[in-house]
Amino acid sequence: MPNPFHLAIPVDHLERCRKFYGEVLECEEGRSSEQWVDFNLFGHQLVIHQDPNHRSQPHHNEVDGKAVPVPHFGVLLDWADFKIFAEKLKAKGVAFVIPPYLRFEGLPGEQMTLFFYDPAGNALEFKSFKNKDQIFAR
Repeated sequence: MPNPFHLAIPVDHLERCRKFYGEVLECEEGRSSEQWVDFNLFGHQLVIHQDPNHRSQPHHNEVDGKAVPVPHFGVLLDWADFKIFAEKLKAKGVAFVIPPYLRFEGLPGEQMTLFFYDPAGNALEFKSFKNKDQIFAR
């Protein structure tokens, strides 16, 4: 695996978000304190930090005729893993902002993508490229 990223995000309710990342997204928990929790998000280090004043400011940009939440973060998954992950999210009742769909079918950069919010209003996108060599294809 290439170098993993580290991302720290604010959450308004630490325990509710801890449950979401641990149980819904099935992220392994690492170190923690009363103010923050580390998670293994597909090999990357995600840290949720308690901020009782955190208020999400939803903003969307149109992409492919869909309202994409900005900012957002996520992980590029293998094609088969994406399909399994998407089905798990559906089975757990995750409310998608943009449900799983195929972009650029048959073109360079063909990919599956989906968007949803965590309980604190942080937007996440998970996607998968049919051909990883085309991640940056134009």
